[in-house]
Parts: sequence; C-alpha cells; structure tokens
Amino acid sequence: MTDNSRNIRIEDYDYALPESRIAYYPATERDRSKLLIFNKKEDKITDAVFHQLPDYLSEKQWLVFNNSKVIHARLLVHNATGAAIEIFCLEPLSPSSDPAVAFTLTGSVTWKCMVGNARKWKHPLEIEVPLGERTVRVRAERGEAIEGTFEVTFSWPDSDVSFAEWIEAYGKVPLPPYIHREAEESDTERYQTVYARHDGSVAAPTAGLHFTDDLLRSLNAKGVETEYVTLHVGAGTFKPVSSETIGGHFMHEEKILITEDFIHKMLKNSDKQLIAVGTTVTRTLESLFVVGAKLHLGMENPLFVGQWETYDNPKIHEVTVNQSLTAILDYLKQHDTDMLRASTCLIILPTYTRHLVNGLITNFHQPKSTLLLLISNFLGDNWRRIYQHALDHEYRFLSYGDSNLYF
Repeated sequence: MTDNSRNIRIEDYDYALPESRIAYYPATERDRSKLLIFNKKEDKITDAVFHQLPDYLSEKQWLVFNNSKVIHARLLVHNATGAAIEIFCLEPLSPSSDPAVAFTLTGSVTWKCMVGNARKWKHPLEIEVPLGERTVRVRAERGEAIEGTFEVTFSWPDSDVSFAEWIEAYGKVPLPPYIHREAEESDTERYQTVYARHDGSVAAPTAGLHFTDDLLRSLNAKGVETEYVTLHVGAGTFKPVSSETIGGHFMHEEKILITEDFIHKMLKNSDKQLIAVGTTVTRTLESLFVVGAKLHLGMENPLFVGQWETYDNPKIHEVTVNQSLTAILDYLKQHDTDMLRASTCLIILPTYTRHLVNGLITNFHQPKSTLLLLISNFLGDNWRRIYQHALDHEYRFLSYGDSNLYF
C-alpha cells in the first residue's frame, strides 16, 4: 500500500442514478425489500428477498450490527420576526462530548450544529416544547463558527427534564438530504433499526433497517451468531467528494464504543467469516484493528485513527489480529474499564487491506461517494456490474432502498 491511494480519481466511481430509482419511502415491510447477493468465489449475482437471508448464511458466519440510535436532530425554530431557522445537531461539545452522557444532562448543553438561515439568527431563540401536560421553554444561543458549523448552547430551567427528552419531543427525524420530503410520523419508527439502543446518530445505519425481530431469531436458529458495536453516525457520511482525487477529501470523525466482551468474542470466533451489517460496522471494526495495532506498536494517540495513517505506516498492517485484540484487552485491564471508547477518521479505499471484516450487508450508495469507494474494497471493479444489474432489475437505491450481501 502506497501513497498512490490519494491519487484515486473520484470520477472513476461515478454512475448514472435516475431520480426515480431513489427510494423516498421504505418497503411496506422491513424484510420484504429486495436482496442482491454477490458470491465472490462463484462470481455470481443472485436476486432474493431480504427475509430469505438465513437461507444464504450458516454457522460458519456471524453478523455484527451497529446499535446506535438516531436522534431527532433537526430543530425548526422561528425568530422574533417569524423567519425560519433550522438547527441540525451534530455532536455534543460540553459539558461532555460523550453522547451517552450528553443526552442525560439537564439545564444546559452545548452542541456543534449546522444552521440553516444563520444570518437571521441575531438574538437568542426561544423554543417551546410540549412535554406531557407542561411546556418546557428552551433557550438557544448561537456561539462561534467552527468550519461551517456553529456552537449552539441550549438551556432550560426544568431540572427534571433531560436533553434527550425535550429534543425527542420537539425535533424531527433527520432524513438524508437526497430524500426530498419532510419527515413524517412513520419515519420515527422506520428510520431506526429494531435493535437501536444508544442515542447519538444523526443518520441511520441503514443496512440494519431491513432486519426484524423475527428475522434475527431465524438467523440465530440457523446457528448464525449476532453481536453489536456502536458507532454514532455523523452527517459527514453524506459529505460529497468535491476534489478531483480522494487525497483532497477530508473524512469526518466519528466516535466508536466497543465492549470488552465483544473483543473476547472476536478472538473466540476467529475461524468464522465476519459479515458487517453496514459500512459503519466495517469502519468501526477496521478502526478497532488499527487502535489495537497502534497500542501494540506503542504509537502515539492510539485511541484516534487518522484518515491516512494506515496508508502511510505499513507497520500497522504487519500486526496480527491476535496481537491487535490482545493489546486492546491489556489496555482495558490497565485502565480498569470494560468499554473501549475511540474516534476514527479512517477512510476505506479500494487499496485498503482489511483485517477483521470478511463480508458486508449494505444498501446501494450514491455516485462518487466515499461509501462507494468502501464497497469497491470488497468488490473491486465488480461494483459496476452489480450496480448495473440492480438498475436493470428495478432495485431501489440509497437509505430507504434495497439491500446487498457481499461475501
């Protein structure tokens, strides 16, 4: 692996996606979406329905899901003159940057936010939130600009009301920008996985939207083990690549949480094929390997994975999976914790060497996107054949669209 990775041309990852093929709504039933299966060894495309997934998997595989939960991150507020201002909460800043903590806070929190119509926001905004039989009055003050975003401080006097409670009551589901409609009541359920547990994402880990509780039980009955990690998905996942080559694109940072028990399970299941449910899980697990490799090598800042460090430092790829995971377990023991908390800006390109993930369940992605580059890491040039097959066979694309299994 060399620095030539930076010279990958984004134009080479373009395709024609008609507007009519973008799914504005999900399938009527979660597990009745289409499922395209590509078996790399057989070089074969199979058309199926998602509820048939257990027919194509066995006890030789295990699935890993992202259990992050989408928050109602879009706030539409009007100023004193009636002008509409949209606040899109991206990530907490203070008094805690840990989403698990930030959502429980009362009184005051500061978040990094995107703001629509910011020029009309000259004075603090007042937000009235109906909560049960009372109204919670929230004050929003715009602070400093941070690279196209703003620090926004929310404060409210009700000491028994958490940030999570009032934002869930007032905010709207943050549908992706390519779904050209307002969020509806049904999106509260459907733009959320059935196994979502930890508040923090502003975009759904959409590969998981197809799973139902019954389907998960069917997989377990087939001997397919399931496990969970947490990556809080940021709005940066939709950030278009505007540079000619990928070297000019800056990846967004996302936080990952992985339990000690999960790492033990990875060591135990080293003989099984690990299939990531979604690109976020792929990014989480490959970042986990890099964290462990950095700990093993004694590198600086091991709990942060930079965008290019795996491409610039070949020593990282010389570390074995066992060495990496063992180094993380040693770190957790030394720090008397059973949870690894880290951050990643990792970009997974066609040239990236994967260490933990063998297969992938994912939706169809936008042209010229970093997610399309990621799936080409699994597919090579086959991505074009697969996407053309999907277009020719009436598959639905993007977040609410149909699914793929690559293994």
